[in-house]
Amino acid sequence: MSLSLIDERTLSYQQQQQQQQQQQQQQQQQQQQQQQQQQHAPRQQQQHRKQQRQQRQQQQHRRQHQQQHKRQQQQQQQQQQQQQRQQQQQQQRQQQQQQQQQQQQRGS
Repeated sequence: MSLSLIDERTLSYQQQQQQQQQQQQQQQQQQQQQQQQQQHAPRQQQQHRKQQRQQRQQQQHRRQHQQQHKRQQQQQQQQQQQQQRQQQQQQQRQQQQQQQQQQQQRGS
C-alpha cells in the first residue's frame, strides 16, 4: 500500500511539473508576442515595462527608464508570483528554471 501511494504521488507531481512547464512556455510565448506588439505601441510599453526586463538587449533605448523603476518592477514580479505562483515565475530566472526542468525531464 505504501509503495503504491508513493508512486501515485510521484506520478501526480511529475504531471503537475509538466503542466507548469507548458504554462510557462505558453506565457513566455505570450510575453514575446506582447513585446513585439509593444515595440509598435509606446503606451503599452509604459504599462508593461516589467515584462520587458526580460529582453533588455532588444530594447536598449529604454534601459535607463527600466533601471530607474527596477524596484517597482521587482515588487510587481513578486506580486505576480504570489498570484500565479509557479505558472509565472520571476522572469529573470525563467530561462534557468526551464533548463533545469528540461534536465529533470530527461532524467525522469
